[in-house]
Amino acid sequence: MQGSAKLKSRLEAIDLGRGVALAAMAVYHFAWDLEFFGYAAPGMIAQTGWKLFARSIATSFLFLVGVSLWLAHRHGLRLKPFVRRLAMVIAAAAAISLVTWIVLPGGFIFFGILHQIALASVLGLLFLRLPALLTLAVAALVVAMPHFARHEFFNHPALWWVGLSTVNPHSNDYVPLFPWFAAVLAGIGAASMADAAGLFSRMAGHSLAAWTRPFQFAGRHSLAVYLLHQPLLIAGLWLFSQASPAAELPREAQFTRACAAQCQETHGAGFCNHYCACVLEELAAEGRFDEIYAGTPGLETSLRLQEIVSACTFEAELAAPGEGQAGEDGE
Repeated sequence: MQGSAKLKSRLEAIDLGRGVALAAMAVYHFAWDLEFFGYAAPGMIAQTGWKLFARSIATSFLFLVGVSLWLAHRHGLRLKPFVRRLAMVIAAAAAISLVTWIVLPGGFIFFGILHQIALASVLGLLFLRLPALLTLAVAALVVAMPHFARHEFFNHPALWWVGLSTVNPHSNDYVPLFPWFAAVLAGIGAASMADAAGLFSRMAGHSLAAWTRPFQFAGRHSLAVYLLHQPLLIAGLWLFSQASPAAELPREAQFTRACAAQCQETHGAGFCNHYCACVLEELAAEGRFDEIYAGTPGLETSLRLQEIVSACTFEAELAAPGEGQAGEDGE
């Protein structure tokens, strides 16, 4: 940094932004944990509002990655700190993949936000010397790609990280290259334009209010906070559940929850909500729910279940068009 920027090695507003994003992420993860432990209604975080909240958090993080990348290397690549930071992110991403593969094998995180940050940090270097408007144009193209470039070629698990498969894989945190790299490019382009306008120089000489200090601290240590906050939340809820366990869900709610979890591996939330409600309603109306719930359906019920599934699939497709097997973009 130049001028007054030399007096500070960091911009407080950037750290504050990161800290606020971390706080929002903790709120979302706490909601996820409440549902997981049975304290919140099944399917709560699959609702549109929560999904938009999660996407806004991921977008803000990746945007700030682009801004920080530009600030750190706009005068030339600082190789040693870049490699050190990249190695830390890669190690953290690998650890999350390993832990979730052991604990949650049905939805383990094979390419989450840390994986995206690692890859985007490398690819982002290619855009640091390009005109800001060109970088923003590429960002728009990256956002649009999943809408017209999906192909069965990308359905192989080794290519899921690209984000152009015709069926979205199931994962508790799926942040593929397309469209999410666009947020990093937007951060790079915006930072370039902001610096040209002298915004960062003005920010460098400005100290924020004292109440922002905890958020700034979290923002300065964002990787550590990201890695630690969820284990701490889970541990706290687990301890709470030992003293005050969540009430056992009714059988119908358990059935709906299991149905939705399986359905959302290949379909959107809107489709699954309609589909599972339809199946439950039909089974209950015909007095077949007990057989299905117990896992001991007779031949007649099994055949009838196939008919109900087909009919409810058709109804759900009418009620939630566009949420077929392509699903929605991952989080």
